[in-house]
Amino acid sequence: MGLVVDTSITLAWAFHEADAKASEAGDRLRREHALVPSLWWFEVRNGLIMGERRGLLTEQRTVRFLRDISQLALVVDRLPDETRILTLARRHKLTVYDAAYLELAVRQAAPLATLDQTLAAAARAETVPIVGDANA
Repeated sequence: MGLVVDTSITLAWAFHEADAKASEAGDRLRREHALVPSLWWFEVRNGLIMGERRGLLTEQRTVRFLRDISQLALVVDRLPDETRILTLARRHKLTVYDAAYLELAVRQAAPLATLDQTLAAAARAETVPIVGDANA
Protein backbone atom coordinates (compact mmCIF):
# COMPACT_ATOMS: atom_id res chain seq x y z
CA MET A 1 0.00 0.00 0.00
CA GLY A 2 1.22 3.52 -0.70
CA LEU A 3 0.73 6.82 1.02
CA VAL A 4 0.23 10.33 -0.31
CA VAL A 5 3.02 12.68 0.80
CA ASP A 6 2.54 16.43 0.63
CA THR A 7 5.13 19.15 0.37
CA SER A 8 5.04 20.04 4.07
CA ILE A 9 6.34 16.57 4.92
CA THR A 10 8.96 16.64 2.17
CA LEU A 11 10.28 20.04 3.25
CA ALA A 12 10.37 18.94 6.89
CA TRP A 13 12.85 16.29 5.74
CA ALA A 14 14.86 18.88 3.78
CA PHE A 15 15.07 21.29 6.71
CA HIS A 16 15.71 18.48 9.23
CA GLU A 17 12.69 19.52 11.26
CA ALA A 18 12.04 17.14 14.14
CA ASP A 19 8.46 16.07 13.62
CA ALA A 20 6.90 12.71 14.50
CA LYS A 21 4.60 12.66 11.43
CA ALA A 22 7.47 13.44 9.04
CA SER A 23 9.60 10.76 10.70
CA GLU A 24 6.82 8.18 10.47
CA ALA A 25 6.23 9.02 6.80
CA GLY A 26 9.95 8.63 6.13
CA ASP A 27 10.00 5.28 7.92
CA ARG A 28 7.00 4.06 5.94
CA LEU A 29 8.70 5.02 2.66
CA ARG A 30 11.37 2.43 3.39
CA ARG A 31 8.68 -0.26 2.83
CA GLU A 32 5.98 1.50 0.79
CA HIS A 33 5.77 3.79 -2.20
CA ALA A 34 4.63 7.41 -2.07
CA LEU A 35 2.05 8.99 -4.30
CA VAL A 36 2.30 12.67 -5.18
CA PRO A 37 0.38 14.93 -7.56
CA SER A 38 2.47 16.45 -10.34
CA LEU A 39 2.44 19.86 -8.65
CA TRP A 40 4.55 18.36 -5.83
CA TRP A 41 7.66 18.61 -8.07
CA PHE A 42 7.26 22.39 -8.35
CA GLU A 43 6.22 22.97 -4.75
CA VAL A 44 9.21 21.09 -3.35
CA ARG A 45 11.70 22.94 -5.53
CA ASN A 46 10.11 26.28 -4.73
CA GLY A 47 10.32 25.50 -1.01
CA LEU A 48 13.97 24.56 -1.35
CA ILE A 49 14.82 27.78 -3.21
CA MET A 50 12.94 29.80 -0.56
CA GLY A 51 14.95 27.92 2.08
CA GLU A 52 18.17 28.88 0.32
CA ARG A 53 17.12 32.54 0.21
CA ARG A 54 16.37 32.47 3.95
CA GLY A 55 19.73 30.88 4.69
CA LEU A 56 18.21 27.58 5.84
CA LEU A 57 19.85 25.56 3.06
CA THR A 58 22.88 25.86 0.85
CA GLU A 59 22.79 25.12 -2.85
CA GLN A 60 24.84 22.00 -2.16
CA ARG A 61 22.34 20.75 0.46
CA THR A 62 19.51 21.34 -2.01
CA VAL A 63 21.31 19.29 -4.65
CA ARG A 64 21.98 16.48 -2.15
CA PHE A 65 18.39 16.51 -0.92
CA LEU A 66 16.99 16.33 -4.46
CA ARG A 67 19.34 13.45 -5.20
CA ASP A 68 18.23 11.66 -2.02
CA ILE A 69 14.51 12.01 -2.67
CA SER A 70 14.99 10.85 -6.26
CA GLN A 71 15.91 7.48 -4.73
CA LEU A 72 12.50 7.17 -3.03
CA ALA A 73 9.74 5.09 -4.53
CA LEU A 74 7.67 8.07 -5.68
CA VAL A 75 4.80 7.69 -8.10
CA VAL A 76 3.79 10.99 -9.71
CA ASP A 77 0.08 11.12 -10.50
CA ARG A 78 -0.61 13.11 -13.64
CA LEU A 79 -4.34 12.39 -14.04
CA PRO A 80 -6.22 14.15 -11.26
CA ASP A 81 -10.00 14.21 -11.10
CA GLU A 82 -10.60 17.92 -11.75
CA THR A 83 -14.23 17.88 -10.66
CA ARG A 84 -13.42 16.17 -7.37
CA ILE A 85 -10.51 18.56 -6.69
CA LEU A 86 -12.76 21.59 -7.14
CA THR A 87 -15.48 19.98 -5.02
CA LEU A 88 -13.03 19.23 -2.21
CA ALA A 89 -11.54 22.72 -2.39
CA ARG A 90 -14.99 24.28 -2.10
CA ARG A 91 -16.29 21.90 0.57
CA HIS A 92 -13.28 22.31 2.88
CA LYS A 93 -12.12 25.81 1.88
CA LEU A 94 -8.80 24.42 0.67
CA THR A 95 -6.49 25.75 -2.00
CA VAL A 96 -6.69 23.77 -5.22
CA TYR A 97 -3.11 22.72 -4.49
CA ASP A 98 -4.05 21.15 -1.14
CA ALA A 99 -7.22 19.68 -2.61
CA ALA A 100 -5.04 17.88 -5.20
CA TYR A 101 -3.30 15.94 -2.41
CA LEU A 102 -6.63 15.13 -0.78
CA GLU A 103 -8.21 14.05 -4.07
CA LEU A 104 -5.29 11.71 -4.72
CA ALA A 105 -5.56 10.17 -1.24
CA VAL A 106 -9.32 9.70 -1.64
CA ARG A 107 -9.00 8.22 -5.13
CA GLN A 108 -6.20 5.84 -4.16
CA ALA A 109 -7.69 5.00 -0.72
CA ALA A 110 -4.28 5.90 0.70
CA PRO A 111 -3.29 7.58 3.95
CA LEU A 112 -2.12 11.19 3.74
CA ALA A 113 1.13 12.45 5.24
CA THR A 114 0.83 16.18 5.94
CA LEU A 115 1.76 18.76 8.55
CA ASP A 116 -0.94 21.15 7.29
CA GLN A 117 -3.66 21.20 9.94
CA THR A 118 -6.38 22.48 7.58
CA LEU A 119 -5.61 19.77 5.04
CA ALA A 120 -5.49 17.12 7.78
CA ALA A 121 -8.89 18.22 9.09
CA ALA A 122 -10.36 18.05 5.59
CA ALA A 123 -8.85 14.58 5.11
CA ARG A 124 -10.34 13.36 8.38
CA ALA A 125 -13.73 14.73 7.31
CA GLU A 126 -13.36 12.68 4.12
CA THR A 127 -12.35 9.63 6.24
CA VAL A 128 -8.81 9.63 4.85
CA PRO A 129 -6.33 8.34 7.46
CA ILE A 130 -3.54 10.75 8.44
CA VAL A 131 -0.04 9.38 8.93
CA GLY A 132 0.73 9.79 12.61
CA ASP A 133 -2.87 9.32 13.72
CA ALA A 134 -3.73 6.08 15.49
CA ASN A 135 -5.83 4.77 12.58
CA ALA A 136 -3.28 5.30 9.81
